[in-house]
Amino acid sequence: MGLNFRKSFKIAPGVRLNVGKKGVSSVSIGGKGARVSISKKGTRSTVSAPGTGLSYSTFRPHAKTRTTNNFRSQESNVVLNLIVGFVILAFIIWVFS
Repeated sequence: MGLNFRKSFKIAPGVRLNVGKKGVSSVSIGGKGARVSISKKGTRSTVSAPGTGLSYSTFRPHAKTRTTNNFRSQESNVVLNLIVGFVILAFIIWVFS
């Protein structure tokens, strides 16, 4: 059994930044009824009926390539970094305005 760490920060209404041991693990956008979470492993979409316990969730893993270049994996990391950077920039603008 290992030591785990996970922390979630509310950046703006409907936007959460999730941090783990190895850094930013995902960005979640949405509220109680619908949410999209983008992580290093893939994208999870969840739709629910609040208060009922009923929900539907789908997961789409990022495409894996069989090339030695592994360009696709680097591309998905760049997209995730751009989204995280945009969220942090929006938070900074929101705080100072």
